[in-house]
Amino acid sequence: MLSTLSIRTNPLTARAINRLGALGLAALILAGCQTAGLNQTTGTLRASQAVNIASLTEVISSNPQDPGAYNMRGTAYGREQRYQDALADFNQALALNPSFYQALANRALVHRELGNDTQALADYSAAIAANPAYDAAYLGRGNIYREQGQIALALADYERAILLNSSDARIYYNRALIFQAQDNHILAIEDFTTAIGFNPNAIEPYMARGLSYLAVRDFGAAVEDFDSVLGRDSRNIDGWINRGIAYEAAGDLENARVSYQRALSINEGNRIALQGLRRVS
Repeated sequence: MLSTLSIRTNPLTARAINRLGALGLAALILAGCQTAGLNQTTGTLRASQAVNIASLTEVISSNPQDPGAYNMRGTAYGREQRYQDALADFNQALALNPSFYQALANRALVHRELGNDTQALADYSAAIAANPAYDAAYLGRGNIYREQGQIALALADYERAILLNSSDARIYYNRALIFQAQDNHILAIEDFTTAIGFNPNAIEPYMARGLSYLAVRDFGAAVEDFDSVLGRDSRNIDGWINRGIAYEAAGDLENARVSYQRALSINEGNRIALQGLRRVS
């Protein structure tokens, strides 16, 4: 995860962007799951449809040599955060079919949940070896590389994923995070905009793009993005705080004051909002 984002601009904007980075800007929670229903971006395990574990167990009992059934039940276990059970099922699926690339990628997600990035990286690489056209594995591996600071490898994986599936918002978002961390905000804004085009309902790309607009001192565009965040989640305290920062930087102290006050109505002890309100009062 990116712990901070180094922004070469005025101190107010830099503090805002660094603060959001520390809160986990790099974590994207976009809709869209890979085959078998595991969310590829965050490592959060989700079923693509309601899956009844008991029914899947019956299927496995009837046909214990079916790797697909183990993969599906493993996904269901993962959704319930029963990670050891999920691992056992993915292991069995792969024992029956060592080239089952979806099961490899799904097992990688469980390893990510358990903090085993080395094993996750190996599984993503194995999935790619089994199916070089599997874009989700490039995305998952690229995310690990990005979080490890292996930027060239991450970019290569994202670019390969884009070639294979150019309509996946998650890929552009994660690549944009790299550009943003490098202070290349023009490229970051382009990729965040593409991500928004493919998934206009996700909040995180608007928030992140707003930060890059702050960095390039386009305060009006930043406000619009933070308003987009708040239009989707009116209690998003970071949206209110960053809206306040954008208005403050633009010299609109009244709207900045309102924004900081709204943030404090959500969390009256928030230090950043309190400091902002003192500055504009």
